[in-house]
Amino acid sequence: MKNETHASHVKEHTVYKTTDGVRVPSVTTILKVLDKSNYLVPWANKLGMEGIDAMKYRDEKARVGTLAHEMILSHFNKREPNLYDFSQREIDQAENSFLKALEWEKRHTINTILVEAHLVSEVNRFGGTIDLYADIDGKLELIDWKTGNGIYPEFWFQLAGYGLLLEQAGQEVEARRIVNIGRDETENFIEAVRPGPPLDDEIAIFRACQTIYECKKRLRYD
Repeated sequence: MKNETHASHVKEHTVYKTTDGVRVPSVTTILKVLDKSNYLVPWANKLGMEGIDAMKYRDEKARVGTLAHEMILSHFNKREPNLYDFSQREIDQAENSFLKALEWEKRHTINTILVEAHLVSEVNRFGGTIDLYADIDGKLELIDWKTGNGIYPEFWFQLAGYGLLLEQAGQEVEARRIVNIGRDETENFIEAVRPGPPLDDEIAIFRACQTIYECKKRLRYD
């Protein structure tokens, strides 16, 4: 298993390749085929009614979320976070999320195994970067950090893809956890834990998304 990274510590810029040099899609790229309009459209309409530019708001929040994610994973990886190209305002907002993560950490006994692990499936031909794989309170858990308003079904499909990567790397998953860290007072701290490895139906949905992704790529409509 190997990967190439074009920008340090930034998951979106990671290029995943198999051992024979073939570039493969990431878990998050594959799941972009899912239709999210059922909650994105109402969210954008609500912001519009409040006189807020939804796209600008999304981009600003995304930058803060990216930095908060960087701070959290840097902490578990015992390295300094990469703050390059972020404003002081963005850093201050991201630190609010980071402090919530530290409070979460205090409530658990954590033995880290993998942090920001870049994995590639030679069998299923996709890659992904796992946030955290650790012994949490005596169970081997796959943990994904989020920043936003809630926990959505596709988050579990994402963990299904990561679960396949861990399984093929010889690692056991006894539980899955999503930790959603709000970026400001409008976004709450939410976490959800599900016992066991990814469900068969979650894996089936992920694999169906990969099939759709690959078929669309081969068709190349433009």
